[in-house]
Amino acid sequence: MKLTNNVILKKLRVAHKLRDTDIVEICALVDFKVSKGELGALFRNEEHDKYMECGDQILRNFLNGLVIHLRGPMPKKGEKK
Repeated sequence: MKLTNNVILKKLRVAHKLRDTDIVEICALVDFKVSKGELGALFRNEEHDKYMECGDQILRNFLNGLVIHLRGPMPKKGEKK
């Protein structure tokens, strides 16, 4: 099995028990807009005609949002936790 961005996104979705709405909210944490329809296309089988390849930008923004979702926002310089 080839490890693609789509596979990574699927595995993270399952590991963290995320729904489409959760992923949309996580991406919104880093001001990245993604629709449920786009997510559906990302999670489809590669042979499906509506399949969409997950680009680096989508995965990068999702990962950055996931860090904020799990850890909370990064404190500003000079602020204490």
